Amino acid sequence: MTVISQVILKADDELRYPSSGELKNIKDFLQTGVQRTRIAATLAENEKKIVQEATKQLWQKRPDFISPGGNAYGERQRSLCIRDFGWYLRLITYGVLAGDKEPIEKIGLIGVREMYNSLGVPVPGMVEAINSLKTASLGLLSAEDAAEAAPYFDYIIQAMS
Repeated sequence: MTVISQVILKADDELRYPSSGELKNIKDFLQTGVQRTRIAATLAENEKKIVQEATKQLWQKRPDFISPGGNAYGERQRSLCIRDFGWYLRLITYGVLAGDKEPIEKIGLIGVREMYNSLGVPVPGMVEAINSLKTASLGLLSAEDAAEAAPYFDYIIQAMS
């Protein structure tokens, strides 16, 4: 949900008008709309490039992941890992567009540690993967846009740590 939806629903639940602070949050949200849309478009348009770069970085840092016995050893496992890169990048664009980390939490983080543990995927390895995704993504953005997008990557990293 966007900031606007949250403010409206909260005010309605409490049978009141939005407060001046809530209206300021909406104003700030609207003022950053062009930037958030630009960031999301850049990430979406460059998904393949970002995923390729993040994958390359991860395999260079952790060649044991793609070596025999590694969690990304073999074509199928490697493809699943690459698929997850795209999925997390998409989650981040949802958060950026919403101007909130709630979509990331609701869609992608509830139960993620348990899921990876049950699949035998080392969670610290996923943290490294998201760090690689962050580096590859932010490298395509201006400094101002990178500063806006970075906390969404950090939110996922922190949730997995």
